[in-house]
Amino acid sequence: MPRALLLVDVQQDYFPGGALPLAGPDAAAAQAARVLAAFREAGGPVVHVRHAAEPDDGFLVRGTPGAEFHPSVAPTADEEVVTKASPNAFLDTDLDARLRHDNVRELVVAGMMTSMCVDASVRTASDLGYEVTVVGDACACPDLEHAGRTVAAADVQAAFLAALGSAYATVVDADDLLAG
Repeated sequence: MPRALLLVDVQQDYFPGGALPLAGPDAAAAQAARVLAAFREAGGPVVHVRHAAEPDDGFLVRGTPGAEFHPSVAPTADEEVVTKASPNAFLDTDLDARLRHDNVRELVVAGMMTSMCVDASVRTASDLGYEVTVVGDACACPDLEHAGRTVAAADVQAAFLAALGSAYATVVDADDLLAG
């Protein structure tokens, strides 16, 4: 069964100096780069997902430096790029059609933000029948707020990965994925 790597929104605005820096994006990108290198070495398909927002969204704005891919995981000329305007990489894009055209049935997912775009994309991929593996340490998220309370990024990350792992995906670390 063909397996593809889906790198979700590893873009400059999520890193220090960007419009919405996450907790630990450099460490997550380093793990994503390791997984990407393994896919490239094996000749496996890679799809980069880019969020392209409108100016009033405030970050990942189409055509700005913040919307550029992080250099550690920038696509090569032969790797596919899907541009999206919502958190879900499948919504209003041709991602599903591209994957099905290549007979991909299994996805390995890494990227930004675990609590938004990774979550939405993984849940949809599972609902569409893909077998999904999330590389947890190759994902990052921000602190969130709810009911006047700040939820630390580490807790957000743990909660979202636990939820995805309970019904939608297998969650592993990069070391485990690369060892297997």
